[in-house]
Amino acid sequence: MILNFLSCASLIFIVTFFFSEYLDKIKNVELPQDWGKEIVVINDNSNDKTEELILSYMKQNVEMIISYDYHKVNRGKGAALHTGISKATGDYIIIQDADLEYNPEEYNDMLRPIVNGHADVVYGSRFLGGKPHRILFFWHSIGNKFLTFLSNMFTNLNLTDMETCYKLFRRDLIQSLVLRENRFGFEPEVTAKISRIKNIRIYEVGISYYGRTFEEGKKINWKDGLHAIYCILKYGMLRIR
Repeated sequence: MILNFLSCASLIFIVTFFFSEYLDKIKNVELPQDWGKEIVVINDNSNDKTEELILSYMKQNVEMIISYDYHKVNRGKGAALHTGISKATGDYIIIQDADLEYNPEEYNDMLRPIVNGHADVVYGSRFLGGKPHRILFFWHSIGNKFLTFLSNMFTNLNLTDMETCYKLFRRDLIQSLVLRENRFGFEPEVTAKISRIKNIRIYEVGISYYGRTFEEGKKINWKDGLHAIYCILKYGMLRIR
């Protein structure tokens, strides 16, 4: 079915728990004319009925192109992304966490620089534009800006939001990278390595952000921040492959 489309966006959807409303929102997004959607669902060893619900959803929505993979042990966000990236077959890959802190209706905003022929990679920035942003943690925002600043020093990019989870890549480019980080180190690692590709065209677009509190399930903490600094130095300054 994918071959019937001029272009296809693969949406990597990482789940530790599942509600059908998540995929319904993605299903209802209309992409540019002649574009299709391939949804790659990665279950990172949820311990509830997530797998049962996903398989049931796939049976009820046979018109959708959905592939599913399950990790036998919880390996972390980065590992789930590695699996999803390797299985994606669309021309472009969009990363979408299952918590929907990022709005699927903004796929077209992310795709616009691609469709117009300007970009190979697009980052969705929580710090650009006038779209809605939930007000949460002061020190998290300071930490994000510091990590972006440090990353930019070694990549020579001028990103405003390196740590954003909303990233779009040309599939052939990201599948050419050797990615090693299994947790939240994915963001600085992929940024450092994608920036080394000759003549790469990276754009940012402003996005909305519906963040969660720790009580609502947010997992990232100060230890992940320290590891992000380590990854920036490892892959950015030392340029380890």
